[in-house]
Amino acid sequence: MASHLRVLLIALCIFALDQLLVDAMISKSMYVTWGKQHAVVNREDLQLVLDQTSGSAVQSKRSFLFGSIEMLIKLVPGNSAGTVTAYYVSSTGDKHDEIDFEFLGNVSGQPYIVHTNIYTQGKGSKEQQFYLWFDPTADFHNYTIHWNPTEIVWYVDGLPIRVFRNYEKEGIAYPNKQGMRVYSSLWNADNWATRGGLVKIDWNSSPFVANLRRFRARACKFDGPASVTKCASGSPGNWWNNPVYSQLSSAKLGQLNWVRSNYMIYDYCKDTKRFNGQIPPECFKRQF
Repeated sequence: MASHLRVLLIALCIFALDQLLVDAMISKSMYVTWGKQHAVVNREDLQLVLDQTSGSAVQSKRSFLFGSIEMLIKLVPGNSAGTVTAYYVSSTGDKHDEIDFEFLGNVSGQPYIVHTNIYTQGKGSKEQQFYLWFDPTADFHNYTIHWNPTEIVWYVDGLPIRVFRNYEKEGIAYPNKQGMRVYSSLWNADNWATRGGLVKIDWNSSPFVANLRRFRARACKFDGPASVTKCASGSPGNWWNNPVYSQLSSAKLGQLNWVRSNYMIYDYCKDTKRFNGQIPPECFKRQF
């Protein structure tokens, strides 16, 4: 009996490791997709550079469906107006799914804006924006996307800032069938990023540099349609599907409310003019 239990435990551990382990070094788990002369990869560390000739971007070699995706990021210092440092997961095609962190630069002395969004079946327009409670250019900070069949949570240094719950059974689309790769980029977005495009990039301040390190994907590897069922199952290796992750704890809810009460600056659910009074249906559902 004891021998049988040992075999079962070993099998479960092997399954869990197969699901979860992604080579931690950026140099082995990600590759440069554009701006190859403007991206420096050194084992755990990644440097994205933007100047007048080009920005730069990377993406993960693997796709994932559910789990926890995290990165340590130190944003462009000084006058970063017009720049965007993006960190997100996305599938491909016109009907793609996507979960976004975008960091909108600003003139020196003015705060960065954390721009979050979610796309389902190619449709977005679900933006929420925040200021940060620290200087994101002075040191590295942890930005995590936690995603399971029940909800998506955006975390900053372990504090939840946003939740999007699954109401697919009520006709609201949710990203749960497409594997998504991890992307990061630094690019010129001065047509919209800072004060709606009023403030342009000062190229005299270039090159602009964002630093990233310690990419971690504790997530289910997506290997095609069969992964939809596998990654959503309640098997022991799928830790993200544990009931403890189906809703924020009371402590995490307190942190979420603190962030949203003090640092949230835009919520699409409250933008009645934008939607001509037709607020998206998820805005009337419980998200927390």
